[in-house]
Amino acid sequence: MDNFPTVLRGWSWEENKSFELALAVVDEHHPDRWEAVATMVGGEKTADDVQKHYVILLEDLRFIESGKLDHKLGEFESCIGFDSTQTVNWSDEDNK
Repeated sequence: MDNFPTVLRGWSWEENKSFELALAVVDEHHPDRWEAVATMVGGEKTADDVQKHYVILLEDLRFIESGKLDHKLGEFESCIGFDSTQTVNWSDEDNK
């Protein structure tokens, strides 16, 4: 986890979203899975790039699920001044 900021270098938000979608669509037993995922991500990502990105994703999930992620919601509430007890009603105009 020490290299967390560097593992995402070169991956845009859009590429990450395409990557997630591709993982959901391309069967894990597909013989050319990583090539298919790379094609769906687009850009300059190779099959090797997306496979490495997948391994990093799995490591992150294991770390999160292990309970070792040390954070408290209360710390963030005071930083952003958000009252989670209030209800927000969005209008159609707000959604535009």
